[in-house]
Amino acid sequence: MKKILALLVLMALPAQGQTNAQTLTRGNGAEPESLDPQFAGSSAEQNILNDLMVGLTTLDAKACPIPGMAESWTASPDGLTWTFHLRKALWSDGQPVTADDFDFAFRRLLDPRTASRYAYNLWIIKGAKNYSPAKYKALGVAVPKPDTLILNLEHPAPYLPELLTHPSASPLPRRVVEKKGAAWARAGSHVSNGPYMLKDWAPNDHITLVKNPRFYDAANVKIPAVTFIPMGDAEAALRRFRAGELDTQTPVPAAQTQWLQQNMPGVLHVTPSLALIYAAFNLSVPELKDVRVRRAINLAYNREAVTDKVLKRGEVPAYSIVPPGTANYAGGVTLDFRTMPFPARIAQAQKLMQAAGYGPGHRLSLEFETTVNPDNKKLAAIFQAMLKPIHIDLQIRSTELQVHLRNLRQRQFQIASASWYADFNDASNFLDLLRSGSGNNYAGYSNPRFDAAMDAAESQPDRAKRGAALAAAERIALADYPWLVMRIPSQSDVVASRVGGWQANMRDFQPTRWLWLKK
Repeated sequence: MKKILALLVLMALPAQGQTNAQTLTRGNGAEPESLDPQFAGSSAEQNILNDLMVGLTTLDAKACPIPGMAESWTASPDGLTWTFHLRKALWSDGQPVTADDFDFAFRRLLDPRTASRYAYNLWIIKGAKNYSPAKYKALGVAVPKPDTLILNLEHPAPYLPELLTHPSASPLPRRVVEKKGAAWARAGSHVSNGPYMLKDWAPNDHITLVKNPRFYDAANVKIPAVTFIPMGDAEAALRRFRAGELDTQTPVPAAQTQWLQQNMPGVLHVTPSLALIYAAFNLSVPELKDVRVRRAINLAYNREAVTDKVLKRGEVPAYSIVPPGTANYAGGVTLDFRTMPFPARIAQAQKLMQAAGYGPGHRLSLEFETTVNPDNKKLAAIFQAMLKPIHIDLQIRSTELQVHLRNLRQRQFQIASASWYADFNDASNFLDLLRSGSGNNYAGYSNPRFDAAMDAAESQPDRAKRGAALAAAERIALADYPWLVMRIPSQSDVVASRVGGWQANMRDFQPTRWLWLKK
C-alpha cells in the first residue's frame, strides 16, 4: 500500500524540467521582505501584491486604470473632491469590503508610527502630510456610507485614478490587522480582496497563490494557481526558464538577448519602460557634499557607450530625471552638457576635480554599491573604468538585491545603483523622489527651492502651467546633481509559449489575472 501511495504522489508531481500544467510559475527577483502593502516597496513584492490586492482602482492588461473596488467615481469641478462608490465585494474570509477598510488603511499608511516609505503617495489628501492620530479630524477622508468614500485633496490630481492602483493604496481588513499585528500578512493569516489568496510562503524558495473564489471577477480568472520563485540571479533564472522550470522571467541578461532571438524566437519581449536607472549620491558623505565632484562624475559617465555598445537593446541615455514622453509634461529639461563632445566633458570633469582638491597625486576613493545581478556587476566595472581618468578610484561592493534595497533605505552607502519604475504616468512621480522627507529619497537630498517649486506645481490647476512649474523644479534638482542619471531602460521579459494574454506595456504590468495557460 505504501508503494502505491508513493507512486501516486510521484505521478502527481511535475516532471523535472517542467512546470505544473495548472500553475503559472514566475521568476520574481528578490525574496520579499513583506506582503503588507504598506511596507512592500520592491517590484518583486508589488508583483505578488498585484495578484492579492485590489484598490479603489486597478489596471487592465494594458496598464490603464479601470474600476477596482470602486465601480464608479466622480470629481468636483475644481478637482478637489472625489467621491468613490464601492461595488459589493468580499474579502477572502467572506467579510464585505467597505469604505471603512480604505479609511483605516489610509490612516495607517499616513501614521508616522507606521513608517511606510510610500506614505508620501497620499500626501495629495488634505491634511495627509502632517497627519497623526492626534489630528484625526484633519484628514480629508470621509465615509458617509459603507459603500461611499470621499477624498478631499490638497490640489487637483487628474492622475488620481492611476495613483490609487498602487499597492500602498489597498484596503486593509482592520479586524485581522488589529488581531494579528505584523503576522496578518503571512501565510495562514493573510486575507486578500484580489483575484488570488496566499496559500504558502517558503522563504527563499517560493510563494504560492491560489484563486480567490470570492473575488468579484473570479469567473474571468483563468489560472488556478501561481507560484513566484525568488530569482536574484538573472543568469540562473534564464537557465531555469530554458529548462522549462519557469514560465516567465524578468529581467533577461543583456548578453543573452541575441541568443534568445536566434534560438528561441517569440519568447523574448523587449518594451520601452516609463522608468529611470540612476545612481544615488549619499549627500551625507563629506566628499560627495561637494557639487563639483558630483558634476564631474556626471560628466565622466559615458551614457552612450553603455546603451549603444554594452547593453545594445534599445535603451536611451538619460540626461533628465523625468523620462521623455511622460504624460502632461512638455519636458525638454536636461543636463547642460548633453551636446558637449565626450572629450570636452572629461576635460571639464578633470578641472572640477582639481578645483575640489584632487589630482594624480591625490586621488579620491569612493565605494559604489550594486547588486549581484551579472549585468549590474559588469556595468559597475565599466563605471569604475570611466572614473579613473578624473582621479577617482571606485571600489565596487556587490550585494543581494534585498540587502541592497535595505542599504538604500537606510542610506548605508556612498554611491549606489537605483531604479524607479513609475507608479503612475506623471512627472511628479519621478520628482517626488527628491522631496525632503520622501521615503524613497535615497540621496537625502533637501533643497527648499526645489520643494517650493514642487508645491507651486501641485497647487496649479492648469495642466500647462503645472507642467512648467514641474520643469522649474526639475531644473533646480539637475543643477544640484543629487543623482547620476544613467539611462531610460527597456524592460526585457521571457514568456513561455504556453502563456496567453501577455500584453507589452510601458509599466511592464502583467498580473496573473489577465493571463491564461494554453492547453
